[in-house]
Amino acid sequence: MNMALQLMKIAISGTIDTDVNPESAKFFYITTEDTAAGSTLSIDAASFLGDDGEAVTTLPELAEDNSYFTVEINGVEQMQGISTYTPGATGTGSLDIAVPAGGGSIPANQTVILQVVNFAATSSGTFDT
Repeated sequence: MNMALQLMKIAISGTIDTDVNPESAKFFYITTEDTAAGSTLSIDAASFLGDDGEAVTTLPELAEDNSYFTVEINGVEQMQGISTYTPGATGTGSLDIAVPAGGGSIPANQTVILQVVNFAATSSGTFDT
């Protein structure tokens, strides 16, 4: 029977610093007509206004596995499952909100807020052995 001559244990200590660096953008839209229950409110990229009040032409990409978007109607955050976000320019970029059947409609002159958050995380570390 062969036995190891010596067992070795590796000991490492260190620190890791991570910055999440969120990048947030908000987009605003005022509904122009009622959207009935069971139908979909589709908002093109060009229909949104940015934080500065200027017209938007492109909705930002979502970083894969490191981003999210939220939708509010009149200040009430909506369930994620009823909204579909498509990044891109006018004609491609859009937000679709499926109004659940059997519920209420979205009336005209309601504020829709789309917030897109991407994280540009960075990490650095030092280790001692």
